[in-house]
Amino acid sequence: MPAPTVDDVRTATETLSQLTEHLRNAPDLDEAIALMEPLLDEYTGLPIQLGDTLRAFARTVLTDLDTPNRTLVHTLVEDLRAAAWEQTDQHTLHYTLDNLRTLVRSATSTTARS
Repeated sequence: MPAPTVDDVRTATETLSQLTEHLRNAPDLDEAIALMEPLLDEYTGLPIQLGDTLRAFARTVLTDLDTPNRTLVHTLVEDLRAAAWEQTDQHTLHYTLDNLRTLVRSATSTTARS
């Protein structure tokens, strides 16, 4: 797989910005949930991907940065690794999405019975 370019990464962040703007305009809830599903997937969603990316970046910094100030390098790498864990901990948001989906279905079936 070829390495992503800066433009590839920028496109990904622009897509997230578009999604944010779309969600601010209060789309249909079913559509909003469907759009969030890939972002919050428990195995491949954004929290997991960002955590993995931060850890990989930390590894690159640690192995490739040649500086006499190794203490500062290790401090910065630890900051990246801590942020990675914080992101990865958010993987449970897929449960929130599952609960929202169940609530929407329940509300829809209750409305249909009325």
